[in-house]
Amino acid sequence: MIPDISTIPLVQLASGDRLHLQVYKFIGANPGKKAYIQANLHGAEIVGNAVIHQLIEFLMTVDNTDIAGQIWLVPVCNPLSTNQRSHYFSTGRYNIYDGKDWNRIFWDYEKECEDLETFVKSQLDLDQTTIRQNYLKKIKLSFEKLLEKINSPSSVPLDELYRYHLQSSCLDADYVIDIHSSSNQGIDYIYGFRGREESAKAFLLDYGILIDKCDGITFDEAFLKSWLALEDSLAEHGKPISFDIESWTLELGSGMQMNPESVAKGVLGIKNYLAQKSLLSIPGFPLAETGSHQITFTNKNQMKKYYAPAGGMIQSRLDLGTFVNSGERLYQILSFNKKGELPTLIDVNAEQSGLVFDLSTNHCVNQAEYVLTILELETQKT
Repeated sequence: MIPDISTIPLVQLASGDRLHLQVYKFIGANPGKKAYIQANLHGAEIVGNAVIHQLIEFLMTVDNTDIAGQIWLVPVCNPLSTNQRSHYFSTGRYNIYDGKDWNRIFWDYEKECEDLETFVKSQLDLDQTTIRQNYLKKIKLSFEKLLEKINSPSSVPLDELYRYHLQSSCLDADYVIDIHSSSNQGIDYIYGFRGREESAKAFLLDYGILIDKCDGITFDEAFLKSWLALEDSLAEHGKPISFDIESWTLELGSGMQMNPESVAKGVLGIKNYLAQKSLLSIPGFPLAETGSHQITFTNKNQMKKYYAPAGGMIQSRLDLGTFVNSGERLYQILSFNKKGELPTLIDVNAEQSGLVFDLSTNHCVNQAEYVLTILELETQKT
């Protein structure tokens, strides 16, 4: 089937040129849920664009009767970030106008919903579908007030303009997938939320970070946090409901790279997830191993970052994906100390056992610069 392609004006530059978002919509012949998938929110994290391209190519081979609902795909979802350069390197993690992380700016309805308890009390006699519709209506009404600010004489800063255009495409989605990668070098894993662990199996990844405390400003949190708050409040009033609404961040490999292995994992996992959620009817999916797949979940606070205790050159560093025991050496720093002494080698050892999860790209560090992350594996499995 051929997608419906729409282009959204994003921001006009001083030169008069405009940056745009482009959305590829595959709308099925049968009613169903909506999945929203985006990539490249941070400039260096390009791998998701290859994932989305392969998904577009695949979906063009299916019939509209094979899709129940809608699948929206948004590659290069932040052209400002994607085009940012320093020498040969893609940067683009931070908005150069105000220094904010592009994935720490998003609108969170839960912070504005002062009457949640009143709303919940008014819904206790209604069914789950009606409650969802009523709550989504409240979210949309609140969100549209942002457009009033944008169109006012004082207008809004760039981050607020950008987030409005991006979030307006996914407010009514049932499933959101935000594809990232390490800005340095990283393994493939997933960020997920409490109560959704079973669904994470469908992505067929080995590791996951469970976000148990949300601040609501990342894209995945901003989408789901208000629904989690609604679930909590309904449970407190004796009406426990788990809405089939989910949000995921896929972290696929390393920045500035289109790693074929990470791309393949992303494509397979998303196809399998969409089939598991009955948006896609395709032969062989969902895969038989989905239900028995083991994913190791840890909490976000079990990610331990290591920073250089001295300036110098990193050497003898463990490879990405290596398991290390407490007390074992992670890396050495070759330090030229400028004290009239010979160069020294400084060993840096692991404080706790875990997995080498993420590595800095640069092997030359000043004191206190980032070197690597260990995922401290006091694990739980699902």
